[in-house]
Amino acid sequence: MNGQDITLYTQINGRYDFTFIGNTMNTAENNLTAGLVTGTSSSAQLNLSPDDTVIKAFLYWSGSGDGDFEVDLNGTIMTPERTFSHSRISGVNQTFTYFSAFKDITSFIQTNGNGDYTLSDLDISAYEVYHKQISTNFAGWAILIIYENSNLPLNQINVYDGLQGVPSNLSIDLTNLYVIDNNNATAGFIAWEGDISLATETFAINGTVISNASNPINNVFNGTNSITGATDLYNMDLDIYDIENYIQIGNTSANITLSSYQDFIMINTVVTKLNSQLPDATITIDDYQLACNNRNIPVSFTVYNVNSTEILAANTPIAFYADGIVVGSTQTQNPIPIGGNESGNTIITIPNTIPSNFILTAVVDDLGNGTGVVTELVETNNSYSTQIELFISPTYNILPPSISCNLGFTRGIFDFSNYEEEVKTNPFHLVTFHETYDDALNNINPILNTSSYEAITTPKEIFIRIENENNCVSITSFLLQVENCPPIIYNAISPNNDNLNDTFFIDGLRDIFIHFQLEIYNRWGKLLWLGNNDKPDWDGYVADGIGTKTAPDGTYYYILYLNDPSYPEPINGYLYLSK
Repeated sequence: MNGQDITLYTQINGRYDFTFIGNTMNTAENNLTAGLVTGTSSSAQLNLSPDDTVIKAFLYWSGSGDGDFEVDLNGTIMTPERTFSHSRISGVNQTFTYFSAFKDITSFIQTNGNGDYTLSDLDISAYEVYHKQISTNFAGWAILIIYENSNLPLNQINVYDGLQGVPSNLSIDLTNLYVIDNNNATAGFIAWEGDISLATETFAINGTVISNASNPINNVFNGTNSITGATDLYNMDLDIYDIENYIQIGNTSANITLSSYQDFIMINTVVTKLNSQLPDATITIDDYQLACNNRNIPVSFTVYNVNSTEILAANTPIAFYADGIVVGSTQTQNPIPIGGNESGNTIITIPNTIPSNFILTAVVDDLGNGTGVVTELVETNNSYSTQIELFISPTYNILPPSISCNLGFTRGIFDFSNYEEEVKTNPFHLVTFHETYDDALNNINPILNTSSYEAITTPKEIFIRIENENNCVSITSFLLQVENCPPIIYNAISPNNDNLNDTFFIDGLRDIFIHFQLEIYNRWGKLLWLGNNDKPDWDGYVADGIGTKTAPDGTYYYILYLNDPSYPEPINGYLYLSK
């Protein structure tokens, strides 16, 4: 045997009560000789008082077989929002199936109001003969109406549904209750397949077997409507029982036990009405403001008392948790009426021990240790959580100095275009280069030419601005530094005043190796010329020459002392002079 267990579908609170209307399609109790369903249409009348306002209306229809999921109610096609099914194996080892369907028709009933309701086109004829073998041919419908009346006390209405069969004993736990006053407490059923002739079933609440005027203590599922007194709802029951003597103040749950030792019963819907004048505090985090590298977070929130039957008192405590650690607290300022709400603001501080990515939870009616001070209708809906990631300035990689050759007096041309990618730890961060810290901070005057940037003097600090998707900024820097690169020696000289190689030119020497000394010798080792940074390049002139002052064509030998710690050894070689 299988089906869907009866569980809580909805809970509403207010000056509410409930009733049922509905009817069967059967013309008699089903049995082996006369149990066929002869019609596909039946009617029932809704007759609320003028002071009653429909709050909810739920249509259920059910029958033997796999299901008819399109019916007509007063000329309007109805298709289900939810369906239920049940099956059982008979004594002859045959499987028999049953179905139920549900639709919320609140607006339909609110529009049409009191009067006759006719449900038609509920056709199970394809399954009738099949089910007649075990006398379970049935079809019927019911509407649960929850209505408001200002003269009623504040009640809690719980609707439980499913499709659960009663083989011999069935136990159903009704949860999410809170009984503050048991006066006029009631419980109602929509049940299918009961027979008046089979007095073999009982209904007990919290262990006590009960009955009412329409339902004898040993035959509670007998085809009756205890609201209208009808006794001809063949194979279905719409009954409401007083349970005030069987449920205690403070109860948060109740147990219903059904037994049937001959008749096969299916429970579709259970409804309870309990006097319950209590608030129901809930909370939402509406907004929060994050600032870069700031663990103080302004939070906007709203406390609600919507699904309630009493005012929520002022000064109801509110606690805030970050990954389960208390990080802030506040309280409501004013009494919050039934159906009302109150918005508030607070600032919470996230400790450094909490990671930047955490879950922020707001809990109303919480002293900061999980303890509440308000008794509520529902004690399990007081929290609201959201994921937060703090805005943190981007991380970055430390860059080494950018090194270039000294072009003289520490001037250099630098290519640091690759530093844009090397400094980032996230490829989506934005990087700009600046000459001053203030320019980087204010994001002005960026360096646009990073592949051939000229620094007149070095070392020079270049500032880098790194910005992430949250507009948080980090600023770092690196140095531009020059080194004295080896000079390039052009070892040919032709001092003929044609402006081509007229002097012994050494590229990268002057204004760089400012303490250099250059010696030029002839091939016999005689020193002909001694130069330094204060003298011009050698043009072949020989101070001690005999006759001519210009050295003759030939091969000469030079020794270049750079006088630089990076180049302790002199550079020597040959140069060729020709006029």
